[in-house]
Amino acid sequence: MEMDLKKWTIFSLLEPEFISKIKMACVYGNLGNEAIMVTKDDEVYAIGSNAAGCLGLGDLQSTLFPKKVEALCNKSIKGFAYGSGPHVIAYTETGEIYSWGHNGYCELGNGSSNQCLSPTIIGPNLVGKEVIEVACGSHHSLALTRDGEVYAWGQNNCGQVGSGMSTNQSAPRKVNSLIGSKRTISIACGQTSSMAVLENGEVFGWGYNGNGQLGLGNNINQLNPCRVTNLQSIVITKVVCGYAHTMALSDIGALYVWGANSYGQLGTGNKSNVTAPVHIASEIGRIVDIAATHYTHISAAMTQNSKVYMWGQCRGQSVTSPTETPFTSLHDVFACFATPSVMWKPMEVDLDTGEKVTDSLKLAFDDPSNSDLTITVNGKPIHVHKAVLKIRCQHFRSMFQDHWEEDSRSVLEMDQFSYPVYHAFLQYLYTDEVNLPPESALELLDLANAYCEVQLKKRCEQIIKQGITVENAAMLYSTAIEYEAKELEEFCFKFSLNHMTAIIQTEGFTSLDEQTVKDFIRKAAKFGAFKS
Repeated sequence: MEMDLKKWTIFSLLEPEFISKIKMACVYGNLGNEAIMVTKDDEVYAIGSNAAGCLGLGDLQSTLFPKKVEALCNKSIKGFAYGSGPHVIAYTETGEIYSWGHNGYCELGNGSSNQCLSPTIIGPNLVGKEVIEVACGSHHSLALTRDGEVYAWGQNNCGQVGSGMSTNQSAPRKVNSLIGSKRTISIACGQTSSMAVLENGEVFGWGYNGNGQLGLGNNINQLNPCRVTNLQSIVITKVVCGYAHTMALSDIGALYVWGANSYGQLGTGNKSNVTAPVHIASEIGRIVDIAATHYTHISAAMTQNSKVYMWGQCRGQSVTSPTETPFTSLHDVFACFATPSVMWKPMEVDLDTGEKVTDSLKLAFDDPSNSDLTITVNGKPIHVHKAVLKIRCQHFRSMFQDHWEEDSRSVLEMDQFSYPVYHAFLQYLYTDEVNLPPESALELLDLANAYCEVQLKKRCEQIIKQGITVENAAMLYSTAIEYEAKELEEFCFKFSLNHMTAIIQTEGFTSLDEQTVKDFIRKAAKFGAFKS
């Protein structure tokens, strides 16, 4: 999970301990530079730029580190939606709904058009209604209730509120025309358009239609919901909207697309807009989920065998056909390739993932309760597992072969290296981490050399380079020569050259053997150290 969240740059400064407490996160903002997080103990934190008050902190102060959103703590927040206006909507387990941020077009639904810096409950018209889904366009908002009713409010210049008029709507009102008497199961918003999927699989759209994003076969804006007739007899279960394009998924895993296509976001292989649904991507197999957001022109889909595809505007490139990725989640597409990189929906963390392989391995190191091999170094035991050593290290693969005596023994003595260094080496095989001071890293470097562990050798060299001082430079230099670490020898020499006067007076330099000192002086002379 930590790695999933770290794909989003905005979370890169979070402490691992804080990340482990997150159960839901949502990244938004016009640069993907704002985020809100809900923890396991039901606290809500925000992080990022806050230029329009969208962090809900009650001020316009931005923050690199998480700050508590008091108004939402202990409210059992279940989900979020955000508009690029920008404004944010949150709803709770019990179906209450909060809004905050920009409000110039009444998109907060609180009866006014004043900006709101703290989450405020949206009132009268939704009292007694349990909201189960929310969606936002650039400046309008939709809410779906448990009873299957759709409420809308905010900017309405193109009919996106579905009221039959084109005046902005400052409080939630039920969308009655055509869908009012039927049960809606899903809602979505483009920048200035709205879509709804009914229980019987029918799709309705309203609002702006200049790119054909309503799927009606024309480019005429609609002030009331209109049925997408080209999907007759196809049962749609889910619709998602990009900036100006729409995708719909059927109950048998078929994908239909329509609307704007200037970046290839319809996946039709060209860049021509389409005003009525077309079936695409049949060659990639049954599709089980689709993703898009009104912030971007990117599309993503996941197939039955968990393969993730993307197309559209991928980090500035126009990709006109569904392209397979190595990603394991639709969220990865948006973290890595969307512009801006915002989440298409809040990311929920599976809290019961259990330990990862890496965690279990770390815990198994030097645990006598389940090890099958003890390596003693200078009389001290280190408890390990033959299988792990063989998997991780060629040296041990060779050592534990059936006809070798070592393979049958449960205790091995190793005395050519010191205990701290051998312990660090075995721990590295289990954890990929090296915990040693620079002076000991040299001995580990020697071990890595002897065991042909190239990666470990590089790690040791790095530790030494980062830990070199005037005091230890001469000793590191001579040991690098001894272990034939050419690059490191060069590094220590250059460092010594830069601090020549100080280093010559150290104890380390005094104790170098005569040959090394002569070679050092000759080399330094070549570099002009003694020119008068």
